[in-house]
Amino acid sequence: MTEFAMTPDRPILLTNARLIDPATGREERGSLLVRDGLIADLGNAVAAPDDAQAVNCGGQVLAPGLIDMRAFLGEPGAAHRETLKSAGEAAAAGGVTTIVSMPDTNPVVDDPAIVDFLYRRARDTSIVNVLPAAALTKGLLGVEMAEIGLLREAGAVAFTDGARSVTNAQVMRRALTYARDFDALIVHHVEDPDLVGQGVMNEGEFAARLGLPGIPREAETVMLERDMRLVRLTGGRYHAAMISCADSADIIRAAKKQGLRVTCGVSINNLALNENDIGDYRTFFKLSPPLRHEDDRQAMIAALADGTIDVIVSDHNPQDVETKRLPFAEAEDGAVGLETLLSAGLRLVHADLIPLPRLLQALSSQPAEILGLAAGRLARGAPADLIVFDPDAPYVLDKRDLRSLSKNTPFEEARLEGQVTLTLVAGRIVFDRRPT
Repeated sequence: MTEFAMTPDRPILLTNARLIDPATGREERGSLLVRDGLIADLGNAVAAPDDAQAVNCGGQVLAPGLIDMRAFLGEPGAAHRETLKSAGEAAAAGGVTTIVSMPDTNPVVDDPAIVDFLYRRARDTSIVNVLPAAALTKGLLGVEMAEIGLLREAGAVAFTDGARSVTNAQVMRRALTYARDFDALIVHHVEDPDLVGQGVMNEGEFAARLGLPGIPREAETVMLERDMRLVRLTGGRYHAAMISCADSADIIRAAKKQGLRVTCGVSINNLALNENDIGDYRTFFKLSPPLRHEDDRQAMIAALADGTIDVIVSDHNPQDVETKRLPFAEAEDGAVGLETLLSAGLRLVHADLIPLPRLLQALSSQPAEILGLAAGRLARGAPADLIVFDPDAPYVLDKRDLRSLSKNTPFEEARLEGQVTLTLVAGRIVFDRRPT
């Protein structure tokens, strides 16, 4: 296996591919030509210049690169957990070509200068696109609204307090109203901390048997219901970062029927895992929102299939051994997920729960649409952020092979299917799994 960057000046012709464009539903056998960082042509009859490098895809899927709308990265302030460089390498190996980084850093991303720093740092060190989300409130404290206008001007693609919820309804109302005038996107972690209390996993029979305090579904739904009313009041553009239970899907479904400017995401963990996976107090499965009952997992899959849920996120949250090798109730929330996002999602495809184009839509074209990006589609003139992958390639995950600095994966030793063969960002091959 080789990993390298190629000059974008030399055209690349990807041949013998199964082209899937999730933005239009187009699926066909053919070729795709990359020139100057853009898709120059695609289809059954693509004419390539003589100097083009031909890459035979061997019948594998060629699709837009994945866009992950929720990843916690270590820089600045926690580079021992993850760096922009290591996160980029992990993302490329998993087929993620664009990462939206959360503002939970040290210092917090609540100043235009920090947004600018992240862009420059990512440009210099990351092999994938990193788009910073800025803080919704100053210091992530939920008290005073951040300078949304200035932060948006600096390049922030969304506004969120990351893993924290804004509990003050007046602050959230002002933020939605102010953001509306800039057509800025508010992304909210819907979890009432007072209802969470000391809870560490889904409330129910399994938590009781483990002797662990539970988190009720109402911690999510009460906050989400409040937010829907505020969206109706303000007309703001709102994205629920992650939902995890059937009642939340019903709330989003109803809000969309009312014509509210609402979208939502779901963590790949809540699609692929349930509370029983916690087993004997396995801290890599301690997440926020928590893994729910199997009925809720099935409800999330159904909501994804019918379009209620718009996007799937990795919720990539690196934690080191000092924060995870603790009793379950004391361990930090979070798991790494950039490298396993696609493979875990393909579990749903192989189980005939959703079709492959729908999975790719939730991982690429719909995040692009929500964020206003030109990527996420196979079309002439679109950015050549592309992946080639074999959806049926089996493997067993060994966490030692992960490129993330932290190894807190919930899929350790899991049998997975689907591996990325090539990843291109702006026409550059940044990951190559082909045998040498």
